[in-house]
Amino acid sequence: MNIDLQAREITPLRQTYAHVAKYIGGDKTASRYQEATFGAQPMVNFHYRPTWDPGHELFDASRSKIVLADWYVLKDPRQFYYATWTMTRAKQQDAMEANFQFVEQRGMVGKMPDGVREKALTVLMPLRHAAWGANMNNASICAYGFGTAFTAPAMFHAMDNLGVAQYLTRLGLVLGEPQSLEDGKQAWLDAPEWQGLRRLVEDSFVVSDPFELFVAQNFALDGLLYPLIYGGFVDDHVALQGGTAVAMLTSFMPEWHDESARWIDAVIKAAGAESDANRALLRGWAGHWMDRAQAALSPIARLALGETGETVLSDARVQLQARLAKTGVAA
Repeated sequence: MNIDLQAREITPLRQTYAHVAKYIGGDKTASRYQEATFGAQPMVNFHYRPTWDPGHELFDASRSKIVLADWYVLKDPRQFYYATWTMTRAKQQDAMEANFQFVEQRGMVGKMPDGVREKALTVLMPLRHAAWGANMNNASICAYGFGTAFTAPAMFHAMDNLGVAQYLTRLGLVLGEPQSLEDGKQAWLDAPEWQGLRRLVEDSFVVSDPFELFVAQNFALDGLLYPLIYGGFVDDHVALQGGTAVAMLTSFMPEWHDESARWIDAVIKAAGAESDANRALLRGWAGHWMDRAQAALSPIARLALGETGETVLSDARVQLQARLAKTGVAA
């Protein structure tokens, strides 16, 4: 008996879902990012206004002073949705695990000068709490922001900051004892050098506008903190004094900061391009929170780098202002 198998081409009636086709056109094939993002924001059929905020709907764009005709213009250039984000972070986790294994197998921590190790713990351990604050703030942006293109990557960013805090915790346990974590907590609570940053983080918790909080935390504070700490302190100071292990065990942080800056800048650029009013708001928020972040980080810069700390922090401010200028928001 002969069996004749033939291939038949089946043409789909449409290339993607109707709510996605509305944004990209009905005859186009959507990417996974587009299907996971466009049209996913709940818009109608809310049963009641939240009793804790009766002035707004459950999902309400008016919670922010930023006004956009279409909130899906805030696209993520990384094209992150859950699958691509987890795959990217899994690869980075593998690299970090290899770094920890390399450092531990070769006894690199024991070869560090005691002064360098203690200085690294003094500067880095309190930052566990700053990273936790960034986690809280991005979770808030996700909760109260509007538009899946804006809120979904904010949730990814919140979990990334939790990962940063966990890497710092693990670093503290490798360099010292569990007591070093407690010492970092007490420094965050009591040491004069940290109270400016602690106040800034705690003040940010009550910023009600999710877009202003996005600028304050992700652009202004992180935009100064990461170049200062992981560039100026870890890479250019600790690593050159025998603390290569510290640079290896924190290598995720500067890599992640550079990657996420693409998303942050793209969001600010798209929002500012909408109107003069948006640009004025973004410019004002960026200036205000950069000033506050620089003042809060100034004593930490001196703690970490001594007399050169202010210069490194000022350089980071110049670079951050250049980032803002590239978005078209800066005057």
